[in-house]
Amino acid sequence: MVTSTKPADGLYRAHRERQRRRILAAAQELFDQRGIDRVTMGEIVSAAGIRASTLYEYFSNKDEIVWALVEGFMTEGSERVQKSVEGVSGPALAKITALCRVFEDELMRDPERVRFMAQFDAMYARDWSVERLLTIEDKIMPGRFECFANLIREGIADGSLRSDLDPDLTLHSIVNAVIGAQRRLASLGDRVEKEYGQPIGLLFRETVRIVLLGLQAR
Repeated sequence: MVTSTKPADGLYRAHRERQRRRILAAAQELFDQRGIDRVTMGEIVSAAGIRASTLYEYFSNKDEIVWALVEGFMTEGSERVQKSVEGVSGPALAKITALCRVFEDELMRDPERVRFMAQFDAMYARDWSVERLLTIEDKIMPGRFECFANLIREGIADGSLRSDLDPDLTLHSIVNAVIGAQRRLASLGDRVEKEYGQPIGLLFRETVRIVLLGLQAR
């Protein structure tokens, strides 16, 4: 009599995925509290409540944990962006507005994640290759550059965007401006509100409004 191992295999895979998520959640919390540079693998082991040997079954070093978090966050973010844009039936400007609202929602709902990505930006600029990030971006959203360019072309054609915009440049500039504001505001937190006397959400929405005004057809 042959006994199927499929249920057991499924339970084992589910167990490993839970362990992996446990490690990543513990690491993310430590990174937010102390900064990526200051956290050790030993501290992640302790925070996750596992043995060191278990951690090294999943990740050989801290860099791998950081990149796993980055890929997970980028995958989720890409899915939200695509859903937000696909759910708009109006002109291209309305779709770009919906895209920007995804970043606002992330800032208000999950500032810890945004702060992590701000930390990642600094380390990426200093320590890691462009090719590694491009590999992840190509995996998550192949053809993204052409999609962005087509959205600008669509807006020029439907009359919602200025005719002098460069389709191959404009949306990249928008995304970088919006993400830059989002990550700075999340990183500084209540210090921004104390400095400017305005809530973070309002400051971010005003930044987006000004950016969008620069796109609109006159």
